[in-house]
Amino acid sequence: MPVSSQPSEGHLMSEEVHLRLILVSGKTQDFTFSPNDSATDIAKHVFENWPAGWEEERVSSPSILRLIFQGRFLHGNVTLGALKLPPGRTTVMHLVARETLPEPNSHGQRNREKTTESNCCLLL
Repeated sequence: MPVSSQPSEGHLMSEEVHLRLILVSGKTQDFTFSPNDSATDIAKHVFENWPAGWEEERVSSPSILRLIFQGRFLHGNVTLGALKLPPGRTTVMHLVARETLPEPNSHGQRNREKTTESNCCLLL
């Protein structure tokens, strides 16, 4: 779950992860999370604490909110800690509404259409 503004005993403020989320519209909002928070946790928190300036972009469910980091969709169980984000800095991620995600390690529609082709190549 998102961390509070006060560190709990035994935890340093540097363990907080600062995210700036950007919508397709270009609107941004800063949030603070724990390294243990997953993409699903973040989506739920943002949905439950939807910023006032984002009312036009409100979605019907947290389950369709997706995070994009460095051009890749983050699947629900990926934690912020696993991304090894730089401590003490704000990391920018995009937040989009999308029903489904591509499979992990998918290389786009072209690979999904391959049914009988092999993945080997011929060097000449």
